[in-house]
Amino acid sequence: MSNIIRVVLADDHVFVRDGIKSLLENEANIEVAGEAIDGADALEVVAETKPDLLIADIRMPNLTGIELVEKLRNENNPIKIIMLSMHESEEYVLKSIKAGADGYLLKGSSKEEFLKALHSVAAGGKYFSGDISSILISQLTNPSNSLEPKQNLGDEMMITKREKEILTLLLSGKGNKEIAEVLEISKRTAEVHRFNLMKKLKVKNLMELSNKAAEYSLI
Repeated sequence: MSNIIRVVLADDHVFVRDGIKSLLENEANIEVAGEAIDGADALEVVAETKPDLLIADIRMPNLTGIELVEKLRNENNPIKIIMLSMHESEEYVLKSIKAGADGYLLKGSSKEEFLKALHSVAAGGKYFSGDISSILISQLTNPSNSLEPKQNLGDEMMITKREKEILTLLLSGKGNKEIAEVLEISKRTAEVHRFNLMKKLKVKNLMELSNKAAEYSLI
């Protein structure tokens, strides 16, 4: 079995497609199998080339990226799909997930993040870039979470009122500077609270924090 990841690029701007191709051209295990200029064209290119992964702009003529995902999923097409967008919008992210996308990547992402997202999704995982409301994503991608009995935190992991405020702001997409402004504390104090919160809950990143918050009904 080939280990090459075959990719189709769908974006109505040729310079975006050229930029992605340039980014991928030196990757030995990735091949650009086709390109599409809009959503309708993408359906035809995907049917013809049968790629492993589709990278689609969220806003295209003749079928938006979200409509494209919906059509592919309605056809039971198992292709992995990453939505590409300039907008770090919760609405766009959640609509993409509901439609059946496997990832959401910002056009300003670094090469390292772009490749990480591509490999993660191609391997069967999910990838969402940016500080998004990941607690909602966790609930949407794991709907059974809301039906299962919630676990209780041990005493050593109980969070304070201030830490709960920090947690809520983090999961709503706020950075340290914005948290400091909302809570009227210094940025350094916000960073310390964030560090202590993540250490207490034994998590390393926002996605783990989101999952822990959902698991234990922390907000």
